[in-house]
Amino acid sequence: MNAVVIVISLLFVIGVQAQTSTAPLQILKYNWSKERIDWEKDPFHGTIEDFHETRHRLRRERNVGSVLQQRSERAKQVSKQRQPAPARYAFNYKLLVHNTGQKAITEIDWDYVFTDAVTGEELGRREFTSVEEIEPGKRKELSILVSAPPSRRISVYNLGKRERDGLTEQVIVVRILYDDDSVWQAR
Repeated sequence: MNAVVIVISLLFVIGVQAQTSTAPLQILKYNWSKERIDWEKDPFHGTIEDFHETRHRLRRERNVGSVLQQRSERAKQVSKQRQPAPARYAFNYKLLVHNTGQKAITEIDWDYVFTDAVTGEELGRREFTSVEEIEPGKRKELSILVSAPPSRRISVYNLGKRERDGLTEQVIVVRILYDDDSVWQAR
């Protein structure tokens, strides 16, 4: 009778360990940030060819019309050319991982989850797939740039220093694909 209880206990412990197995991947850090797209471009959007063409056009215009008319036309053209396009923003979600397993990883599915710090209600979930080779024992930063904010509570235009107040963040590794085509799946 005691042998049966011991065997059943062992099977239960093995079953519990199989269900609570953790990913052979360590999450070292994660974060997200808002980034302005194309801000480093020339604010006048001109090229060398545009400059030469404008110079030749201005020479031709000097010979026609009064100085006042020419200035008025140039001012109109410059104001049309220099109207800035509305700013475009994207969100960069980053994850630094360490492959603690024995096999090389080729693909990772991971979720970046945002919850309300007070109620625990899930406010947003971003699901990502990173196709990156990570050798055993190596670290790699995974980065994905998307237009979707962390949650509907966070607006592209209203972000400030207190944008993370009231949010709890968590990254969950959902699936890992190895170079031998075997798969680790979260339960």
